[in-house]
Amino acid sequence: MSRRVVYTRGGSPVDVLTVIEEPEPAAPQTGQVLVRTTAFPVHPGDLQAVEAYPGNGGQPVPAGVEATGVVEAIGPGTTVAPGVEPGARVTVFLHPGAWSQWITAAARAVVAVPAGVSDEVAAQMLVNPMTAVMLRREAEAHASIGYDGVLLQTAAGSSVSRLLTAVSLAHNISLVNVVRSERGAAELRNRFPDVPVVATEHAGWADEVRGAVGGRPLGVALDPIGGTLAESLLDLLTPGGTLICYGQMAAEPISLPASTLLHKSLTLRGMTVGHWMSDTSLDRQASDVAAAKLIAMEAKDQFDVAGTYGLGDLAEAVEHAQRPGKVGTVLIRPW
Repeated sequence: MSRRVVYTRGGSPVDVLTVIEEPEPAAPQTGQVLVRTTAFPVHPGDLQAVEAYPGNGGQPVPAGVEATGVVEAIGPGTTVAPGVEPGARVTVFLHPGAWSQWITAAARAVVAVPAGVSDEVAAQMLVNPMTAVMLRREAEAHASIGYDGVLLQTAAGSSVSRLLTAVSLAHNISLVNVVRSERGAAELRNRFPDVPVVATEHAGWADEVRGAVGGRPLGVALDPIGGTLAESLLDLLTPGGTLICYGQMAAEPISLPASTLLHKSLTLRGMTVGHWMSDTSLDRQASDVAAAKLIAMEAKDQFDVAGTYGLGDLAEAVEHAQRPGKVGTVLIRPW
């Protein structure tokens, strides 16, 4: 038998996620790769999908989109990426239902893990690094970024934001980080001493951001939170600036007068890595995967693991993944 994490209704992930047993998968068909998983990450986006699911009591919906493991078999006549072969370590993304002991994945979703990359890093090798790569590309579409302009990012202590900070430093992109607490700010300053950090628990945090920018154009803000914070970010942007929202952590909507956008000619955009495979050309996909692998090899210290659990401790793992102030990604070992 094989065990898989599923849900049948939306709601609190701790309450609605469950582990079921099902027959072990059959041999893969053409275009498929069978992977025995060794670890998978609990990403915020995975849990948001569970909370937002509109169904109630229907067919089980498999959870998760990313996992790492070992290739067990490849379907006949299947073209695979370099390094993908029986016995090879791989990461699978995007694959709905990745939180399972076995994955029968489309070949194009299977990527070989570079030598020297641990399972802990391999389990996070694609979703977070490719999100960082996509955010960098979106930010650099603004004429000021990479030149005299400054990039601002919120939730800067998150796994994605730490990777983006490392990427920005490597590419000489000026950056200001924003976090919720002074404790989180101190931790980030220790990691990245050359990057200014501002905590929103300070009443005058917006003025601290302006001081850190030092009169340069604040061209782009990256925000996975939304709500009232997004309104403050729009106020901070210079004319012609862009706010890119890539998450929905806040419960409240973004509410703002039209004049905020009109008089400063601002742009408000949304981005999600969930559309990467459908919205990205094959050449761009290959480039993004190569960039994600490079980040995994060169920035291993930024792939923190907050905790590791077994499938039998699913509820505890999910609770930990949602815990405020958590640093790093929660992993689950399915065997």
